[in-house]
Amino acid sequence: MVSIMLRVHEYLNQIGTFLPQLGLRFLLAWEFWESGVEKFNGENWFMHIQDKFPFPFNVVPVELSWAMATWFELIGAVALVIGLGTRFFSASLIILTIVATASVHWPADWSTLSELVKHGYDVCNSDGGNFKLPLIYLIMFLPLLFNGAGKASIDHLIHKFYFGDNSLEKPLN
Repeated sequence: MVSIMLRVHEYLNQIGTFLPQLGLRFLLAWEFWESGVEKFNGENWFMHIQDKFPFPFNVVPVELSWAMATWFELIGAVALVIGLGTRFFSASLIILTIVATASVHWPADWSTLSELVKHGYDVCNSDGGNFKLPLIYLIMFLPLLFNGAGKASIDHLIHKFYFGDNSLEKPLN
């Protein structure tokens, strides 16, 4: 029985080197791709909310903000799917998500934590309040930011080519 459990544990460890990261990358890529395509095909509505952007994003011209958001979502989604520059694009999309949460998704009016929690999925509220989904995305980015893309990625192939087979599994000194 112990032998079987050890083999199952080892098998799960092997799958864990690529499958969880791959799933996170695909799911996040899907979400950000759809958002980027919507921006690419739509009108720039950032001019209506620029005053809600946190500093320094509130002083960037809205056309530049719109273009940066659109292209980081589109290029970042493709990069996440293939696992190229995963940590860079995770950090970039985290920043984009924080700005979006602060300017669009955070509820305008709340005075207690229970009110804040109640507004978490309030997607119909024109004053924002649908912050839980962006928060979930932020948390999903953390393993990709801190652990990388996993073995099913171009990032892994690059590290394997330059540093050898197990470079991603060894702690840095």
